[in-house]
Amino acid sequence: MDSDELPRVEVYPGREAVVEFDPDLTFECVEGCTWCCQHGVLLYDKDFLELAERADLSAATTQFRGEDFVIREEKDRDDHVADDGAACYFLREDGLCELHAEHDWKPARCSVFPLEVYLEDGEIRVTTRDKAWEHCEGMNVSDRRVIENLDAFLPEYLWELDDPVTKREL
Repeated sequence: MDSDELPRVEVYPGREAVVEFDPDLTFECVEGCTWCCQHGVLLYDKDFLELAERADLSAATTQFRGEDFVIREEKDRDDHVADDGAACYFLREDGLCELHAEHDWKPARCSVFPLEVYLEDGEIRVTTRDKAWEHCEGMNVSDRRVIENLDAFLPEYLWELDDPVTKREL
């Protein structure tokens, strides 16, 4: 599909995203699937400040290539972890996210999943992460169409960032 033919969706008043995924895509987190929690989470400045209200930053975060991330830590179990035995600092033993379950909050990078955001010609573009199709159990398992719920995936402040690209990992 030509770039000019891609759907443009107004996610917030005056803030559009160019959608580069199947408009029929549905997504819903599936209980027990924590594939997205196995990665270090990129923290934009706003996320970092909001996380400071909920957690000890010195224990939970690190810097890598000048950017802040939630650390990955070794977990004492075989499920809900990556091949190296590590997962997000905030992933609890029960497989739930401490930030989401206890504070009803999550960093932008977590909200965006399973999507990927990048900037091209000054426009926010949204596609799906290639690896999500291989590992995430929530793809196309519900009636919740992503294109109709983009505001749940894309925090408004992404449009304020010089570099809202989400494909940066620890």
